[in-house]
Amino acid sequence: MTRITKRLSALPAERALEVIAGRWKAVLLHRLFAGPQRLSELQRAMPGIAQKVLIQQLRQMEEHGLVSRAVFAEVPVRVEYTATELGSSLAPILAALCDWGRRHAAALDEIDRLADCRPRPVDAEPIAYVRSRDRTAATGRSLTRAS
Repeated sequence: MTRITKRLSALPAERALEVIAGRWKAVLLHRLFAGPQRLSELQRAMPGIAQKVLIQQLRQMEEHGLVSRAVFAEVPVRVEYTATELGSSLAPILAALCDWGRRHAAALDEIDRLADCRPRPVDAEPIAYVRSRDRTAATGRSLTRAS
């Protein structure tokens, strides 16, 4: 883990932001708070994410100790991702960020543009997330969830 420490900030708050920064990391963590999930389940739950980006984000979170990856010796091979204890400790922090985001949107009169950021059960219907630049090109507004 020395490789990670060299890349991360020595300032605790900045370090925390570096670890959770990423377009999909908070969404992925919310999905994993509900329980273990396979790559295909995560992809179905977030259709706006490219598989390459999904794998990159999961690998980064695994490298930082937020997510564990279990490979099962089956045919075909089954891989499940789970939030670690360290990753799960981010649940109240992400909830606080969601609350702050709601207050910020309300203050700027943009509350109607927000997606729900509460953790969802694994078997819940997927939320149609879209890439911000795709939404911006179509509507001129940048959203994280399809309307």
